[in-house]
Amino acid sequence: MTTIAVVDYDMGNLHSACKGLQKAGATPIVTDSMQELAQADAVVLPGVGAFDPAIQHLRSRDLIHPLQDIIASGKPFLGICLGLQILLDGSEEGVEPGLGVIAGMVRRFRPEPRITIPHMGWNQLQLTQPTLPLWQQLPLDPWVYFVHSYYADPTDPAVRSAVITHGSQTVTAAIARHNLMAVQFHPEKSSTAGLQILANFVASVKQHQLVGATAT
Repeated sequence: MTTIAVVDYDMGNLHSACKGLQKAGATPIVTDSMQELAQADAVVLPGVGAFDPAIQHLRSRDLIHPLQDIIASGKPFLGICLGLQILLDGSEEGVEPGLGVIAGMVRRFRPEPRITIPHMGWNQLQLTQPTLPLWQQLPLDPWVYFVHSYYADPTDPAVRSAVITHGSQTVTAAIARHNLMAVQFHPEKSSTAGLQILANFVASVKQHQLVGATAT
């Protein structure tokens, strides 16, 4: 059995993410328990809303350091939407420090004629790490669903695993480094491509379990 802990910190509806993970063959557990997060085979950090309340809710549950430790431990980790942004050092949206797992800041889209902010709807990914396991069996430049006014701007561009273009701005749509993966879009709302991405994450977790079992 592959158990994936979905972090519950009152920042968004977790049901659709759990449903997608379940469909991909995992057993999702919605939790804010440090023990359950530590025992799970992988962790998913979803999120919808504003940066500062997200950090405050994590802090009120004493989850800041456990999440940092889980990522540092090598356990597979997937951030979704706001769950990507709070991995960085901070955001132009607020004043709270982020988790600081990825160096960089979260920026607001610059206003431009004829573009909408928030960036809402379908857009095409340009895969900058095309061999990433998360992107396996996807069509070229897959369409996925976004709702956001801010985007991650990592200090090291090599951590970007996908970008999108909105108006004249090309911005980070996903990041990946070692066991850590995070996406700005909503895979659970992204139809076939989104379900494939969640299935790819579950497959990578199972592969990690196999490697761990072999090592022991």
